[in-house]
Amino acid sequence: MQCFYIGIYEKSVLIGVALAQYLNLNQLESFGERDQCFKTYARNFVFKNFASHVLFLGNNMITGQNGYEFTKEIDFKDIGDLLLECANAITKYFKEQKIKIHIVSFKDFYQHCADELKKHQFSNIYEFNTQPNMIFELKNNWQTNEDYIAAFSKKYRDQYKRSHKKAEGITIKELSLEEIIQSEKRIYELYHHVAKNAPFNTFFLSKNHFSSFKKQCGDRFKLVGYFLNEELIGFHTLLLNGNVLETYFLGYDNQVQKEKMLYLNMLYNMTKFGIENRFEKIIFGRTALEIKSSIGAEPILMSGFIYHTNKWVNKLMPKIFPQLEPTLAWQQRHPFK
Repeated sequence: MQCFYIGIYEKSVLIGVALAQYLNLNQLESFGERDQCFKTYARNFVFKNFASHVLFLGNNMITGQNGYEFTKEIDFKDIGDLLLECANAITKYFKEQKIKIHIVSFKDFYQHCADELKKHQFSNIYEFNTQPNMIFELKNNWQTNEDYIAAFSKKYRDQYKRSHKKAEGITIKELSLEEIIQSEKRIYELYHHVAKNAPFNTFFLSKNHFSSFKKQCGDRFKLVGYFLNEELIGFHTLLLNGNVLETYFLGYDNQVQKEKMLYLNMLYNMTKFGIENRFEKIIFGRTALEIKSSIGAEPILMSGFIYHTNKWVNKLMPKIFPQLEPTLAWQQRHPFK
């Protein structure tokens, strides 16, 4: 991955920033190994041969509308113009290096923003929706974790109790920078196991990613370790973004996860942290939609826009793209009284 940080000026005054990421998918070890089926093989073939050089306008590493920010209100027509101008400039930059960008994707817009962009230049760009973003709006009257548990219906209160009983013997500890560096090899092993078994990947983190994040973000980045018999068997990470708590990457030992309901306990612990530290909402991101809904998160549809730089392939995008996205059937849970 190669990152681009873009300054947007009005005359000589910086009024906005945008983020872009270039991915060379030829260097990816796996697109995801969980779903072994013909559609997966077909998708991998297409990506390797016709879509390996991808430019994202936005942040491909986290779910949400994180691609740009302005100091003042900007018309959506101007936002669309600026995003397309950025994409064209970066595509030209790579062309000068003899690298052809195959696909340009504008990632993650809330629906009202996508609708506004479609009124202008984005009307001719293919809009896609993948798995929803699971967002948990925390209630003002939840002062403690006990208030949250009390709001559950009996079925989900029993689920909470059962998962906590299963996790007996596990100790939980937030790790300092020094402890992250000390355990970095194990942390990466646990992360890599989960990432490799995801239904779809476009990147893998570097091995020093978590220590680098901790150095840069300090207390705004939390890495919480789960220990059994003093061995690290799992971890989750959090980003503290103003009044929003964002869940980040996690990892676990699969055998322990099944025995101890570790993933579900991580979701409860992240929620507890959000409530006790008075965050307004928790962004849980995509994947594991059903289990996230069982702890209170709700699906929020997000849109992206995508085009292929080959105009003939681009015309087929409405037919090609739905075939590449792994299908997912899930049932939303409603855990509260």
